[in-house]
This record gives sequence, C-alpha cells and structure tokens, in this order.
Amino acid sequence: MAGTFAFKAGSTAVPMISDVAFAELLNDPYPTFKRARDMAPIVRIEAAKIMVATRYDDIVAMERDPETFSSENPQSLVNKVMGHTMMRKDGEAHQRERRAIDPSLRPGAVKSCWGPKLEAVFEDIVARFERDGEADLFQALAAPMAGRALAEVLGFQDVDWQTMAFWSQSLIDGAGNYSGDPEISRKAVEAARGVEDAIDRALPYHRANPNTSVLSSMIHAEDPHEIDQIYANIKVAVGGGLNEPRDSILTLILGLLQNPDQLERVKANPNLWPVAFEEAVRWTSPIGMYPRRVTRDIVFSGVQLRAGDQVGLCVGAANRDGSRFEDPDRFDVFREKKSHLAFGAGAHFCAGTWVSRHMVGRLVVPRLFERLPNLRLKDPDAVRIQGWVFRGPVTLPVVWGA
Repeated sequence: MAGTFAFKAGSTAVPMISDVAFAELLNDPYPTFKRARDMAPIVRIEAAKIMVATRYDDIVAMERDPETFSSENPQSLVNKVMGHTMMRKDGEAHQRERRAIDPSLRPGAVKSCWGPKLEAVFEDIVARFERDGEADLFQALAAPMAGRALAEVLGFQDVDWQTMAFWSQSLIDGAGNYSGDPEISRKAVEAARGVEDAIDRALPYHRANPNTSVLSSMIHAEDPHEIDQIYANIKVAVGGGLNEPRDSILTLILGLLQNPDQLERVKANPNLWPVAFEEAVRWTSPIGMYPRRVTRDIVFSGVQLRAGDQVGLCVGAANRDGSRFEDPDRFDVFREKKSHLAFGAGAHFCAGTWVSRHMVGRLVVPRLFERLPNLRLKDPDAVRIQGWVFRGPVTLPVVWGA
C-alpha cells in the first residue's frame, strides 16, 4: 500500500501510515481510521507519532486487561501538567479516588440535584439570544452551557464560563504539547495555577457545608482526597469535562438538522432523545483517543508489542468500525442498538456520563428545538468540524423562525 512501510516493534512489523498530514487528521480522520482498521490491529500513524488501535473488539479487549495495557505512565504530559490524576492510575489506587467522587455523579444526584440547576442555566443562556433569529451555537449555547454546568457540578463559586473554557483548552493543549511549545506550556501553567486558586477559595465553604458537588464529595468521603489529589483530579475534570458536553450538544443538533426526517420522528416521540444522543456520540465521539502503556512484551492480535510501548485507543475509529456498526459513517438514530465506546470502557468508564446524558440528551437539545421554531442551518457549508483526539463542531451557524 502506498505510503506504508514496516516499523519494528519487537519481532513483528507494525504497519505505518506515513503519507497523511497532521492537518488531514484534524480535518477528517475517518478515511485514515478506516485505512488503519483494514491494515492491522495496531498501526503507527507517523503524523501523530503514535501507534493506534482502531478496531472495536481490540479496544474492548485492551480495556479488560489493565495489567497489560496500563493507564499508569510516569512520563505522561498529563501528569506533568495536571499532577498524578486518577486517569493515570489503575487498580485500588484508581478505585479509591473514583469512589470519592461517584456520589456527586450518580443518576440519582443528576436527576434530583443537577437537573433543576442545569435547567436554570439553560433558560438563562437561551434567553440571551432567542430573539436574535440567528446565532453560532458554539459561542451562544454550547460553550457557555458546558462551562457553567461544569463549574456548578465541581463546586466552583466564582468562575465564569470564559475562564473555564480557557482553563480547559489550556490544560488539554498542555497535555498534548509533545513539541514543547513554550507558549502552550506557559498557558497550561497559568491555567493550572488558576484552578488551584479557585479550589482554595471554594474549599472552606464546602468543608462547612457538605453538599452534592464534586469538591464536597472529595473532602467528605469516607476516604477523603488529600489536597494534591484534589488539585490533580479537578484539573483533569476541567480539562476533559467541558469539551465533551459542548461538542456532543453541537454534534447532536448537527446530525438532526442534516437529517430532517429523523428529527421529525424524534420530536414526535420524546423517548427517542436519549437514543439520538447515544447515536451522536457514536457518530462523532468528542473524546476520540486516549493512551495506554504496554507493561510487558506481548503478542496482541498477531502484533508484537514491547514493554513500554504507547498505544492510543482510538475509540473515535472503533465507533465507526464496519464490523460492528452497519453503514457506520451515517448518522442514524434508528440503527440497531449496540453499545459504543464514546465513554470508554472498563474501570475508567467516564465518571461524568450520566451528567452528559441528562444535560445533552434530555435537557439542552430537546428544549432548544422547542424554544427555537423551524431551527435550521444558516449555511451548511459554513459548518466546521475539527479534531481527532478531541473532535466536534467548532462553528454551527443556525437561523430560526419564519
């Protein structure tokens, strides 16, 4: 195949894709993902300087074997930027910290506590632009909704959504700054310091007033977090917890506006909104890839891997694996129901899943279509979607009314 040659890992050649520019991955990674899936279980994508797994069954198998495919990586940029977060821990160390935050994020807490608060946030945001007749929903709706919701759930008391967005993007960029860009590093350090200062300001209130926020859960748990654990895990929540609901809000709206027949069927049967949400995050997974470290020499699906190898679990590719999903590139709310990997799998299954499902699939998108009659794309060619590790619409201009 043109553009590929052998890369040696252990004794077995790992195919490489070397003729794809990084910009192509950012603009549309799916042709490269399909090519990788067709080539081998593990393929090195030279533009991203990483080996990736792209097949659904392979990623599920890896997530079921954390002793071989570990989240722990002392050299990780995530550790350098955010500290030793639970995302880079396995086994009991991970479970202890996960148990401390889970009470804030369970379905019962989402329904009884966060649901009414998020509804108030949504009403305030929509009231600011619903008379305008047109808007870019990235800036007008999705970014402020995701930022304000995350600040509320974490327990920040004085942080606006613009600051949350700056912190989130800066921490994500810093965690992926493999080129060592000093400006990216500077912003990441600034964001990390800002998050720590916000935590320090909020903790006295949460110590004196136990509540359902994540910060309160961390300090009042049976096995409470130490301050360094709080700093690290709140930073990883800020880094990854804003883009996922923001991008899935826009992806679900886009998928339905591009398929008006499906939109009408969903509007006619509100029970289909959660189904539509699951299809949206399968179709365009907001978090498309995360790494694992190989802990021992192993032959995996016929490929020799060595201890210390890094493998990116490319769930954005697995969610379009044609061996599992028929016509996988199509947005289809009515496809055969099957589990996907948009929220990961195994012990590291996304802690914020239930918040996202409620906020996006039961509140924001259904209510938006109720509030803005005849909502439609202003210019289909003006919609831009970008990213491969994190992917979603970066602009979504719409109009509504007559």
